[in-house]
Amino acid sequence: MPVELLPETPSQTAGPYVHIGLALAAAGNPTREQEIWNQMARPEAPGEHIVLVGHVYDGNGHLVRDAFLELWQADHQGCYDEDYNQDKPFNGFGRTATTFDAGSEWFAYTIKPGVVNNSAGVPMAPHVNVALFARGINIHLNTRLYFEDEAEANAKDPVLNLIEQPQRRETLIAKRCEVEGKPAYRFDIRIQGDGETVFFDF
Repeated sequence: MPVELLPETPSQTAGPYVHIGLALAAAGNPTREQEIWNQMARPEAPGEHIVLVGHVYDGNGHLVRDAFLELWQADHQGCYDEDYNQDKPFNGFGRTATTFDAGSEWFAYTIKPGVVNNSAGVPMAPHVNVALFARGINIHLNTRLYFEDEAEANAKDPVLNLIEQPQRRETLIAKRCEVEGKPAYRFDIRIQGDGETVFFDF
């Protein structure tokens, strides 16, 4: 009996679907009352409040102005909470997108995560898990954002140390900066080419 291959479905194709369905403001559409977006932490949330910001570049070094990102992280104590509720001061899941304006940056307003133990009980450095969706990418790309001022923890991180070339690890390190006077970290993602961001297969 011959094996029938199934064709790709819209869920595997970023195209316009992602922004129309999940990034309404970026697509120029009215937003919904219960929107999962880039305000992950309210002012009353405990922990160090930070801004995450960055660009997305293609293999030619051009800005990708219609990229969509999902972020998932632990709280300031290193605990993941799978119960998303917009009434809570902090949710460890958020969404953001690059824009079509001159800056074409994505932003997320959150708190700095704490140290998390992996399934083997080994501490992992503070990090944010990032899923990237963009035109030309049929299956989203997974990466991680680490913090440059956590050098000691980064040096011991079991995931970073899986990357054999030290210079490649640098593509996962967000640089400390300021955004509108607030502590921030810049994390630029390069999909291909020189300085390509490390992506994970999981």
